[in-house]
Amino acid sequence: MADAEATRHGPGRILIAVYGIFALAATSRAAVQIATQFSEAPIAYVLSAVAAVIYCAATFALAKATDVSRKVAFAAISVELVGVLAIGAFSYLAPDDFPDQTVWSHFGQGYLFIPVVLPVLGLLWLRRTRQ
Repeated sequence: MADAEATRHGPGRILIAVYGIFALAATSRAAVQIATQFSEAPIAYVLSAVAAVIYCAATFALAKATDVSRKVAFAAISVELVGVLAIGAFSYLAPDDFPDQTVWSHFGQGYLFIPVVLPVLGLLWLRRTRQ
């Protein structure tokens, strides 16, 4: 049985804050890109929106801090890690599909590579706070 409350205490607060900032940034960026430039890079902009949904889910799940929300956070953060690694690699292999940066393109280069480090920290934090 996990101590669900532990996810939102100590360093967990910082993790939740960073996820919240990324949720806001990714949502805002995706909304603007889709509304104004969708035809230029539809794949990249849809992936930005997907990233935004995942960041929102992880933020709320970590902040809620229940046994069920820990499972949701684990799933969201795991998908995030796979996504950033897959999209990061794909953005190098098919650069024409990514004419504009997204949160996960080039492994989060436009965001100081935080998107590739954040899910690792999130998973480590979930592991550390379980009993």
